[in-house]
Amino acid sequence: PEVCLRLEAGPGAAVHSPLAVQNGFLQMLVRSYTAELFMSFLTNLGPFLEDEIIPEVIPMEIEVVDAKITLKDDSPRVYPTSPGPVPITLAIDHVVVKRRDDGVFHLTAPQSEGSPKLEKPVPVPQEQKAPAECVLAAPTGGIRGLQLKEVPELERELQTMKIALAEANMDKARLLQEIRKYDPLFQL
Repeated sequence: PEVCLRLEAGPGAAVHSPLAVQNGFLQMLVRSYTAELFMSFLTNLGPFLEDEIIPEVIPMEIEVVDAKITLKDDSPRVYPTSPGPVPITLAIDHVVVKRRDDGVFHLTAPQSEGSPKLEKPVPVPQEQKAPAECVLAAPTGGIRGLQLKEVPELERELQTMKIALAEANMDKARLLQEIRKYDPLFQL
């Protein structure tokens, strides 16, 4: 199945969290899900999510495996000659979203057998947990300062970012050229 849902409440839910005994615990698994959404759909969700009362916190765990969501911009075009925005595709291999008793959502990626692991994990207090892609600001002795990535992986990511920056600069130049067709005196 693509979606599995389980809601557990009562004394048996205490294994998940103390609050789950009272409010329940929601567990959800989404597998092999593909969707195509318009950006206006996401921007118009706001009124449905607003409420006059503060909702009760329900601890939950949502696991998403092999999902692909494509976002298309359906807003009116500013320039009629523009080719239009390129759809954005978000591919998710395996992500776990957990909501704890404090109401905060935590996004994690489970460690697989083939992924690099730290030799010495850095203990971080629960309230001050760093994001998964964080690097310590102060050098603490070379490779030891890295929290969750190794040096070759960071170098590959840097090369990818350099390529993306070059592509963005080419897009900027192309768009400026397009704008100057209609307004030769246009300046940034």
